Amino acid sequence: MSERTAERKAPSAPRGPGHPGGGMGMRPPAEKAKDFKGTLRRLIQYLKPHSVRLLWVLVAAILSTVFSIISPKVMAEGTNILAKGAIAVMQGVQGAGVDFPALMRVLYLLLGLYLFSAAFMYVQQYLMAGVAQRVVYDMREQISAKVGRLPLKYFDSRTHGETLSRATNDVDNISNTLQQSLAQFITSVVTIVGVIIMMLTISPWMTLITILTLPLSVVVVMLVASRSQKHFAGQQKSLGQLNGHVEEMYTGHKVVKAFGREEKSVQQFEKVNEELYASGWKAQFISGIIMPLMNFVGNLGYVLICVVGGIFVTRGSISIGDILAFTQYSRQFTQPINQIANISNIIQSTIASAERVFELLDEEEEVPESKQPAVLKVPTGAVAFEAVDFGYKANELLIHNMNIDVAPGQTVAIVGPTGAGKTTLINLLMRFYELQSGRITIDGINIKEMSRSNLRSMFGMVLQDTWLFNGTIRDNIAYGREGATEEEVVKAAVAAHADHFIRTLPDGYDTILNEEASNISQGQKQLLTIARAILANPSIMILDEATSSVDTRTEVFIQKAMNELMQNRTSFVIAHRLSTIRGADLILVMDHGNVIEQGNHEELMAKQGFYADLYNSQFSEQQPQAI
Repeated sequence: MSERTAERKAPSAPRGPGHPGGGMGMRPPAEKAKDFKGTLRRLIQYLKPHSVRLLWVLVAAILSTVFSIISPKVMAEGTNILAKGAIAVMQGVQGAGVDFPALMRVLYLLLGLYLFSAAFMYVQQYLMAGVAQRVVYDMREQISAKVGRLPLKYFDSRTHGETLSRATNDVDNISNTLQQSLAQFITSVVTIVGVIIMMLTISPWMTLITILTLPLSVVVVMLVASRSQKHFAGQQKSLGQLNGHVEEMYTGHKVVKAFGREEKSVQQFEKVNEELYASGWKAQFISGIIMPLMNFVGNLGYVLICVVGGIFVTRGSISIGDILAFTQYSRQFTQPINQIANISNIIQSTIASAERVFELLDEEEEVPESKQPAVLKVPTGAVAFEAVDFGYKANELLIHNMNIDVAPGQTVAIVGPTGAGKTTLINLLMRFYELQSGRITIDGINIKEMSRSNLRSMFGMVLQDTWLFNGTIRDNIAYGREGATEEEVVKAAVAAHADHFIRTLPDGYDTILNEEASNISQGQKQLLTIARAILANPSIMILDEATSSVDTRTEVFIQKAMNELMQNRTSFVIAHRLSTIRGADLILVMDHGNVIEQGNHEELMAKQGFYADLYNSQFSEQQPQAI
């Protein structure tokens, strides 16, 4: 597995103590975007339709924070009431005592402030959740629509995991940031501004002391961060390699056992695991030092505040309650700053995810369809390739001046060595790729003039690699035609010679196929795909030899089912066993992207050319050759 793939498959690192919702500490360095500003502007465009809601989120955040910030000041009043009564009692003042009615009013006011703060926090989270989910809903809708418009060459040039990662992991990362970090960022900014204002109302000098401790905190974080980042990077790299190794060993465990490589696999796992351990404990240990260091710096600030505050109290400049309120404000002041520092790291990762999503959305799409597409309501299946040129790269043609004429109902076999262009020809016929020049017609109509959905609805496919989804056998067969009845499903299964084995299963047609349909044999899978194609009743069939991986007895059943399927319809058969296509009406012999011979079996054998050599080689004991 490549290093890039391994790293992509590595899961996100656990939330470090510095993550919102954790204690203080450090997260692994975030992946950085190539164009931070451009991607951020584009992401903001998704938020613009929700500007009214976001405004209410801001209002709710401000009110929630304001009520929370006022609370220490009100608590200071309660402390002053208690202190005043206690001092008066100690001084022996006649009738002195705590003013409990006034104290109760303060407590009721505090309770109201806390309730209002919680209520507006709830409103903020509710509105922000709605905005975040609507944004990612729109993104997923765009991605889903985009994937449907992407040409086959996009999927041929990228792994499925790459596309899935962008559509799921990256979108989820954006969702989490919008729902949690954005709201927390707003709250943190409002808290910093509000706390500074409240501290200034108590004592400008103590406020200055609190602010001066910040540079020391920043220096501490930067020093530790510079030493831990390389270990976090090593941890992520080793984690990706470990995940990649484990995935490969589990998915290919049969091969590993067959070749006796268990010991080597374990040794490789232990090596990578040791590297992960070494990087992991160093990264976590060094980043974990931040918490005690920050506490130390914070405690220094508290000591200075208490000393200076005590001096002010003795001079009568401020009250004891104000000292209590100020210490709470100083704690509230450092927390949002740490949160903003961590959120900035999360935003870097989020913008990188958004950039990956936008790269997918900006991929080149299929050639637009005709505004007034031609429709073949009852196609007969006449197919023609006229002077077709095609290459996967514009300057490297694979097919040169291909001309093929197929009459309705004919069976056309396509043969040739590996890489000859057999599958390419089918891809062109179904318009998965666009031609460089020439044209392909069905019943005389250029396929470019049809809609892709109408064109592909004419085809049925039975491929060598079967595809069955997680569901009942009935649902898998009925996938061939929407709204198919029970009777039609059973009739298709009978025609495909699949009904007998289906009824021998414990649950019959209600048998659930698991993820890889491992509870039925390969031959039985093929019979189900043939039944599905029969039910679809297409005008043109495409058959990629489905019998190459089954036993002889099963091959007989599949061949009978395929013969049933090909009756009275144009069929294209990609042939690997030449003995199965002797009765084809037309055999196209391909080599290096070109049709070098055409004709039926007898005609081609009489020519003693390329086809005759291929055919004879398959039945020669002295020179066995697989096609």
